[in-house]
Amino acid sequence: MTDAERLALAVEIAREAGQMIREAREQRTFGHRYKQGHELVTDVDVAVDTHISARLEASFPGEARLSEELAPDREVLGSPAPLWVVDPIDGTVNFAHGLHHVAVSIAWAVAGRVRLGVVHAPFLGETFTALDGQGAHCNGRPIQASRTGSLERCLVGTGFPYRRDSRPPLMRRLTAVLERCQDVRRNGSAALDLCDVACGRLDAYYESVSPWDFAAGWLIAREAGARTGHLYPRPEGFPEDLYGENLLVASPAIHRELGELLRRADSGEGIPR
Repeated sequence: MTDAERLALAVEIAREAGQMIREAREQRTFGHRYKQGHELVTDVDVAVDTHISARLEASFPGEARLSEELAPDREVLGSPAPLWVVDPIDGTVNFAHGLHHVAVSIAWAVAGRVRLGVVHAPFLGETFTALDGQGAHCNGRPIQASRTGSLERCLVGTGFPYRRDSRPPLMRRLTAVLERCQDVRRNGSAALDLCDVACGRLDAYYESVSPWDFAAGWLIAREAGARTGHLYPRPEGFPEDLYGENLLVASPAIHRELGELLRRADSGEGIPR
């Protein structure tokens, strides 16, 4: 099967999952619990993950999967074998609260490099897609990342971890960005933040997230012309496309300057007391 055929099937599966999410929202009968005491997961997350996993296994038997609910073991990240990376509902809190920034994210990687990505937003009516080296699209139309060269006019997306005790250090970054950039958006879905960078709605995005949150959106943003990277060197053995710590994705002209700003904030330099 060609990569294009794989992408078409991934889009079909993502849209099926999106329909499940829409129907669950309409019925509002789903239960929920908290993983590790702070991370919300609903019955729908598990049901959608189960559906996607079954569809992928039927079409690609034996290919490894990394998914948030059913297969979260990250040991597979170091394998050169083909790997599906799935987030059944990116933006679970948004979903549970009736907000629209909710997405199904499906990526396929080989030897650690993401080859295809799909991010489907069922409540926004948008499906973002990309193939490695072949550009990015939204609902079948080509998209292009921002070309802004001004940090002062840059609209930046980010997010915060569920653990409250992990948030204070990130406030230094937020303060620095608000001091230098136009404004900040926090929409609650890393996959959609990356797609917003891909189509120029955001000029940049930074955050630390899990592989399933960003793998598809990372490829989509890169193929749309954004510069993708990390604020700090990756540990040896972690593929760049699947390492989610300290991501920075931005218009190429501001990527370096924004990265320097965030690193200075981490060190406490230049931040008002």
